[in-house]
Amino acid sequence: MTELGGRGASGLPRARVVPLTAPPSSYTAAVERYLTGAGIAKSSVRVYRISLTTWGWMLAGEPAPTGPARRGAKPPVFPVTAIDDPALPEALAELAAARADEMDADTVNRELSIARKAIGWWQRQGWIVGDPTIGIERRPAPPDRTKALSENQIAALWRLDVGLREKTFWKLLYESAARADEALCLNVEDLYPQDKRGRITAKGGATEWIHWQSGAAQLLPRLIARRTRGPLFITDRKAPAGTPALDVCPETGRARLSYRRAEEIFEENTRLLANPLASPEDIEDLDGWTLHRLRHSALTHDAEGGTSTPMLLARSRHASVRSLERYARPGVDAVARHVAERDPAARRKH
Repeated sequence: MTELGGRGASGLPRARVVPLTAPPSSYTAAVERYLTGAGIAKSSVRVYRISLTTWGWMLAGEPAPTGPARRGAKPPVFPVTAIDDPALPEALAELAAARADEMDADTVNRELSIARKAIGWWQRQGWIVGDPTIGIERRPAPPDRTKALSENQIAALWRLDVGLREKTFWKLLYESAARADEALCLNVEDLYPQDKRGRITAKGGATEWIHWQSGAAQLLPRLIARRTRGPLFITDRKAPAGTPALDVCPETGRARLSYRRAEEIFEENTRLLANPLASPEDIEDLDGWTLHRLRHSALTHDAEGGTSTPMLLARSRHASVRSLERYARPGVDAVARHVAERDPAARRKH
């Protein structure tokens, strides 16, 4: 059922959907209704909730916190109907532009897409009329220039003095070539230790498998200890109130480790490896490596070792060879070895 709800840009009356149910009392409640009622895949719920929480600040007319300031920050409380405030689109455009200047294009575009999906769903429920994101453009994503780490850099990574959780997580990512967000969604019950494999839910909700080697296999039992279920990688502290049950270990009460925190830890610990000539006093201002470089490195090293394209596709779980191309480019060290091994003078010495 519809009724007239003001006028659109053309000046004609705009149809308003009569709410099927009363609007939720708060934006946070509307987010939860969307996540449970819109058919969102379980593997995506966590990412959607984080993105919509971020947009909650901006939809309330406040800048979203970034970096360490985000940890523990309480999102503003406001009714979902406030999204129809006529003054919001202009303020939102400024806030979104400021955030886009601080974040990478992929993150900004993903968050905008999720926000628009939720707003569209709320409109269909009749809780709001307008979409304040109209006019906010997606940011052009620069080409991925991520480079594989050298084998010496990977070896140096394993020598870092870090905790068991980080050692296990990094080993698992490199040995399995899995995406970091997929590995973080693993539960203890998803593992098949005897086969060195784990069951993950990929994009679109499909069930896929990742496979690891002896390094991760030796560390996983120590990390799991006596736990039999719940998130594989968990935080050091108890989960805060309101954490979704799927992201809480039922045996320890600790929360699932977030991608943001995992990335932050990896970046901080690899600053000196990424900038070996930097002085200790300058290291805080420099950047370390990203978690994605472990997946990139694993696939590149496989390609350098002669792994076939069909096997690389199966290991990376890419749908096409084109998607795989940027990973399968031999690095400088591999090219140097190739040239040296084919040096006629070197062969004569042997």
